[in-house]
Amino acid sequence: MKKLLAMVLALVMTLSLAVSANAFKDDKSISDDYAEAVAVLNGMGVFKGYEDGSFQPKGNITRAEVATIIYRIYTQDLAKNDKSGLYASYNKFSDMAGAGWAQGYIGYCANAELVKGYPDGTFKPSGNVTGYEVLAMILRAVGYDKNGEFSGADWALHVAQTAQQAGVLKNVKGIDLSAPASRELVAELLFQGIQKAQVTYTPAFGYVTDKVLGNAAPTLGYK
Repeated sequence: MKKLLAMVLALVMTLSLAVSANAFKDDKSISDDYAEAVAVLNGMGVFKGYEDGSFQPKGNITRAEVATIIYRIYTQDLAKNDKSGLYASYNKFSDMAGAGWAQGYIGYCANAELVKGYPDGTFKPSGNVTGYEVLAMILRAVGYDKNGEFSGADWALHVAQTAQQAGVLKNVKGIDLSAPASRELVAELLFQGIQKAQVTYTPAFGYVTDKVLGNAAPTLGYK
């Protein structure tokens, strides 16, 4: 396990250094607590900046954009011409006609039960994503919500409790997670999430970490 941890840390450091050499033109605007997350996810090719060289860390991010990032993390499909288009017809939501480029990403994530829509059958792809919604998406990718704990009136409370227990919120302080999330906050939540042990749910034992089950790739980040 120590060897695995050393490999992961070495990868993180390498990616951080690589990105530092090609910093965003607005990198000084990135909060110190979230800078590593932004650098590593950009270096991995899963959460990128804009064509003008900026990252716009304080800007909002849409539900469609986060679904895209979750797709890249979960599938490791980072190709320029990725396979997301194959899933464009998989969409379960009533408002996908205007989703354009994001239809495949949302379709894949919806069918993998990584993202959920609203009671009216919509996904609202262009709507801002909240911190709780991001946490729910990444925690599902880790393996949670197999028992439906992220549903119902108290879903956000259960999401927050799970994230806190897993250590995903350790660098997040004084943030209203029910408000639209900034791009740098989303990067931080994703960065912490991909370092947490993946879990498998069984009715008898609840959630068991995959490393206990002998999985050779126990985190999304390692994959």
